[in-house]
Amino acid sequence: MTTLPSSYIEQMRKQLGGEAEAFLASYGQPRTQGLRINPRKINDSDPGALPKLQRLFALEPVPWCPTGFYYEEDARPGRHPYHAAGVYYIQEPSAMSAVELLDPQPGEIVLDLAAAPGGKSTHIAGKLAGQGLLISNEIHPARAKILAENIERMGIPNAVVVSSNPPQLAARFPRFFDRIMVDAPCSGEGMFRKDPDAVGEWSPAHVEMCAARQLDILQDAVRMLKPGGRLAYSTCTFNEQENELTADAIVKLCPGLELERTERIWPHLHRGEGHFVAVFRLTEAGAGGDEAAAPAVRGRTAARGKRGTVRPEEEAVRLYERWAAETWAPEGSGFRLPSGEPLLFGEQLYWLPQADGCPFDSSWLQGLKVLRPGLHLAEVKKNRVEPAHALALSLPPAAKVRLQADLSSEGEEVQRYLRGEALQSGAPGSGWTLVTVDGYPLGWGKLSGGLLKNHYPKGLRR
Repeated sequence: MTTLPSSYIEQMRKQLGGEAEAFLASYGQPRTQGLRINPRKINDSDPGALPKLQRLFALEPVPWCPTGFYYEEDARPGRHPYHAAGVYYIQEPSAMSAVELLDPQPGEIVLDLAAAPGGKSTHIAGKLAGQGLLISNEIHPARAKILAENIERMGIPNAVVVSSNPPQLAARFPRFFDRIMVDAPCSGEGMFRKDPDAVGEWSPAHVEMCAARQLDILQDAVRMLKPGGRLAYSTCTFNEQENELTADAIVKLCPGLELERTERIWPHLHRGEGHFVAVFRLTEAGAGGDEAAAPAVRGRTAARGKRGTVRPEEEAVRLYERWAAETWAPEGSGFRLPSGEPLLFGEQLYWLPQADGCPFDSSWLQGLKVLRPGLHLAEVKKNRVEPAHALALSLPPAAKVRLQADLSSEGEEVQRYLRGEALQSGAPGSGWTLVTVDGYPLGWGKLSGGLLKNHYPKGLRR
């Protein structure tokens, strides 16, 4: 059983009274494991896909999340090829409650302010269903890189990943977002069962420091919320100071901000490590002050050619469209880009997402550290493009291409592909080939002379 600090035990006995002993005893129980299916990969288009996954990992439903499931630790879904294909995201079940309570809708503009490693961002993206705009932010560069990788793995086409501090974002995006997720850095009392280091870092002083920082972050978040917009604040800790008292404090500091509801998941009452969520709404009356949605800088970032010449961006799009015509099936791919515009970052061609009725374009990103300005489509070479790994992962299982190599999840070939090895192929033809596992897009290969050259990213090979 986890050895808990005496001051923490005293805190929880005072807070929970007669329930305290049952709560403290929960630290001696095994931690819960969960995954959330990706609606872009598993949906009504294939009614048999979810039952197959449930049998494979002996999944049991999480009651507060329709796409969430429990699994036993020895199932190890993180090692299965489906994980690399973005079929699901491994996430602690209690944490799934936050986005369910935020309840983002398709077409909305959403911010995940402290987003790494990406559990809540990928959950939000599933709710948006490829419509609208998601901006996922993480201030710490190393964690922001992990966030961008998870956004890519889950095949999300309408997300921008940035690494900025909350005041910088608040200055750029006043009154801009329909919904905001603030999964704030906290003292991590809900992490004690799975992370002994979290126990060592805990102290009453650390709790106070976290509460002060959370209040600062929330004030910046409220500045970015549209009138009528909703904000969800969540922590994985149990003390009242970082939870109910912080929720009360931000309401007092921000006129027009109303607390709609709070929810707690307790490890001695529910099957989960524990979570707190507060949902706020900004009234029309509280929306004064900041100027509505106007970026600090204007003007496009894309390079422009001289008069009468083709811009590099336009040439990149032309090359991409030529590649697409050669690669997608003659009857069409079944894949559509979301609303947006092409954006060239050096030699990398991206699709910058937009939301209907929103003035967002590349100028809004000037001065921000951008890790992923939308969906990565391709790398531009001389007179050609090479498709991005992110493009393959964004394709639905039903995507139609001229050349496809479908590998069995139970065979050795898929493991060889994930290790970066070339594969023998008896398929006719040559050119870019979509590699799939049981129909789920996994990456690209290039077929020539019966050999499928491996284009799985070197940094992901295992």
